[in-house]
Amino acid sequence: MCKDCGCSAQGGNSRIQFFVNGYEQASADSMEKILLGMPGVYHVHIHVHDGETTIDKKKKKTRLSEITTAFKDQGLEAVL
Repeated sequence: MCKDCGCSAQGGNSRIQFFVNGYEQASADSMEKILLGMPGVYHVHIHVHDGETTIDKKKKKTRLSEITTAFKDQGLEAVL
């Protein structure tokens, strides 16, 4: 659930799945915390070994551009 509004996985939500180049365990842990701190993001699942990343969020709370910028700021490349 989103820490800001308590939203659940019902209605008005979206799931985005993509791959990220450059993960190590520490950077994946850091990105998970950063993403979960964004408004509307209520679930993050990262596979460090192959970079597969899944994010569940409220559609209108956080823009995709904000998410990709967060990866770039951490020196990671999100391949959408």
